[in-house]
Amino acid sequence: MTEKDKENQASRKGMMVPFLIGAVIAAVAASMFMGGEPEKPQTATTSAASTSNGISKALVTGQMKNFVLKADLPALPEVPFRDGENKEMKLSDWKGRVVMLNLWATWCAPCRHEMPSINRLQEEFGSDQFEVVALSVDRKGLEASAKFLKETKASALKLYVDKTSDALQTLGVIGLPATFLIDREGREIGRLLGPAEWDSDEAKALIKAALGSG
Repeated sequence: MTEKDKENQASRKGMMVPFLIGAVIAAVAASMFMGGEPEKPQTATTSAASTSNGISKALVTGQMKNFVLKADLPALPEVPFRDGENKEMKLSDWKGRVVMLNLWATWCAPCRHEMPSINRLQEEFGSDQFEVVALSVDRKGLEASAKFLKETKASALKLYVDKTSDALQTLGVIGLPATFLIDREGREIGRLLGPAEWDSDEAKALIKAALGSG
C-alpha cells in the first residue's frame, strides 16, 4: 500500500467517527421524543403496593375476582331499615366495627344460593369487631324475609329488612345480590355485585385484611 493510499484510508476513518457519534445522538433524541425514558419493568413490590385502606389488590382473586376496591374510601350514605323486632336501625349503628352488608330478596335465586356461605362466614367471624348485616330489600317485609332465612338455614344471621327497597337506589344497586365491605368509619372498602362463596379462602382473606386495617 502506497503512502497516498494510507492517507486516504486514515481520512475515511476520521470521517466515520463524527458520523457514528451523530447517529448515536439522533437515536437517543428519537427515543426521548417517542416516549421519554425507557419504561421500568414492574416489580412484585410495586404492583402489590397499590392498596385500599391497607388491603392489597392481590387479594382480589378467585371468588373475590369481581370485588371492586374503592381507593378513595367513600363514606356510604345512611341506610335506614328495621330489625326482626321492627326496631328502626341504620348503618351508622355499626360504627367502630367492620361490616359486610349484603342486600338480598326472597325472589332472588342467586341470593338463596349464596346465603349458606354468608351464614358460615358470620358463624366464623361474627364478633364485637365484625358482623354480616344481611339486609332484605323484599317488599313482602319481615315475615317473608324471616321465612327465607329459616329455609336457607341461616341461623347465624340476624333479620334486617328494608321493606321500601330504598337501599337499592341509595347505594346505587341495580341487581341482587350486592355486597359491600365497610370499614370502622362507615366508609366503603369495596363492593361485589353478584353471588360469591363468602366462606371461601379468598373471601376470608379479604375479611381478615379489613379487620386488621385499623
